[in-house]
Amino acid sequence: MAPEPASTSSDSPELPARLEGLSLYLVGMMGSGKSSVGRPLAAALGYRFIDADSVIEQHAGCSIPELFEHHGETGFRDLESAVLNRIACWHSLVVATGGGVVSRPANWGQMRQGLVVWLDAPEEMLLERLRADPGQRPLLSSADPAARLRQLLAERLPLYGQADLRVLQDGRPPAAVAQQVLESIPTVLRQREAPPQGPAQLIAENGARTASLNATAELN
Repeated sequence: MAPEPASTSSDSPELPARLEGLSLYLVGMMGSGKSSVGRPLAAALGYRFIDADSVIEQHAGCSIPELFEHHGETGFRDLESAVLNRIACWHSLVVATGGGVVSRPANWGQMRQGLVVWLDAPEEMLLERLRADPGQRPLLSSADPAARLRQLLAERLPLYGQADLRVLQDGRPPAAVAQQVLESIPTVLRQREAPPQGPAQLIAENGARTASLNATAELN
């Protein structure tokens, strides 16, 4: 699993130096632009880019729709967590994750080793992008994709909200969104350098609250 090499370096070398190789994990719903934003973001930082879904397909030797068909969502999530665990061994990465990666608390233990950035796109924009995308989306394979998307949003928004940084989407091109992320990262770094105010909370799949994985050594 070799990350894609970045093609350019940051115009502001101070930020990569401050990050000290800390990886960035992009989270958000399908259609939120994680891959398209991740590439220029990685290039600007002099980082490498990884699309986690592509790595999963390479590892499994089949497409994600085929994984869902043969192993169900649970089997896919198991493989997704295993791949994320491998990716977390690298540094200086921008990682575009799958939309549901936030649903497993254990995955946060890996992503919290870096910075988690939520690309928050409104429902209307997501629907427009997904309708224009010819790729198959197993979780939207229903008679009413719009209703299914709203259901997924309701389930995942509280989880996405635990990201270190939230970037609202307004239709700007990916390079402009990447620039917004770059401009916002210093504020997140200041927060990380501050003393912890108390353990954060994660919401498990059954709705139960658990201690933050990055603050609980036994779950690392």
